[in-house]
Amino acid sequence: MLEQWKSWLTRKLTVPEDVIVDTPRLTMVGQHHLLVENHHGVRSFFENRIELHVLDKELIIKGEQFIIKKIYPEELLIEGVIEEITYKDGRKEGGING
Repeated sequence: MLEQWKSWLTRKLTVPEDVIVDTPRLTMVGQHHLLVENHHGVRSFFENRIELHVLDKELIIKGEQFIIKKIYPEELLIEGVIEEITYKDGRKEGGING
């Protein structure tokens, strides 16, 4: 019920969804920088794979030469060669390939 109310409020007030619903916001600059906002923690970090908690899902970032440039409680800046971004929630998987 709460999620429906948040969704309705977002549509009526024309407020970005990530402000009310805590939806992750991904901002990618080229293939080498990715800013992730509204994450809920780093699950694992390797040079070629990063897993983050987002809402009730996992955000999986694959590529090469990853470094975490900045990390804050709900914001993360990643540098490296980003090849694939995938959401995984246990039932299904979806994403983009670079």
